[in-house]
Amino acid sequence: MSLKELLKEPFAIFKEAPARYSSKMSYDDLVNAESELGRTLFGPIPMGHQREFFMAKRNVWIWHESYLNHQGSMEEMTIRYEVRPAGVYKRVGKNGYEKITGNELENFRKATKSYLELVKTKLYC
Repeated sequence: MSLKELLKEPFAIFKEAPARYSSKMSYDDLVNAESELGRTLFGPIPMGHQREFFMAKRNVWIWHESYLNHQGSMEEMTIRYEVRPAGVYKRVGKNGYEKITGNELENFRKATKSYLELVKTKLYC
């Protein structure tokens, strides 16, 4: 699915899949289940790290990672991606939005496509 298609109809990938779990689970349960699958897309999670990757709503994707640093303090990073008609924009922490391009955009496209295929086959079929 292209970014253009994703923007136009982000849930189209689920239209043919029977909602095996959706009638039994709340919205938050489904987001958590999708996030659990999404965190596996980027390889092994280092010991002591927590990772989340999920589609929060129609055009918003969240990447969150947290871990204890060497001094024992919690380090956290949240990246919010918004798919807009003019492109894909990211916001790291509380900073402003910036448009992603090149390899970063291609990696985002691949990650979201893999995510949608994974949750469709593992959660909604």
